Amino acid sequence: MAPRPDEAGKASAWSSWAALFASSGTLICCALPALLVAMGAGAALSTLVSAVPGLVWVSEYKEAAFATAGLMLAFSSVLQWRNRSAPCPLDPALRQACLRTRKTSTRVYGVSVLIYLVGGWMAFIQPWLGTF
Repeated sequence: MAPRPDEAGKASAWSSWAALFASSGTLICCALPALLVAMGAGAALSTLVSAVPGLVWVSEYKEAAFATAGLMLAFSSVLQWRNRSAPCPLDPALRQACLRTRKTSTRVYGVSVLIYLVGGWMAFIQPWLGTF
């Protein structure tokens, strides 16, 4: 049995927010420390690490963090694609809310992908290049 349109829209919206959360983790583990060090704010980084000791753990397992975020983005992508032309309610107010939620979900997904790419660049490509 296929999900109802409103259930598909909620799943798509929730998956977009989950993907944003996961991709933000990749930014925190890799891009933020690299940016702080590049700006000469090593003391700020050490203060951040002492305040949030879990940051070191996430940085040590960055491959797993990126794999998890990538899977969540892929899952969200599938839901976004499936929901792209799902019917909205006939009531004008509900229809506008449905279309607005769909557009917001797409934007959140796009921001998630951008964050994921920036984090991936800082974690894997930039260190390989050796310059910042």
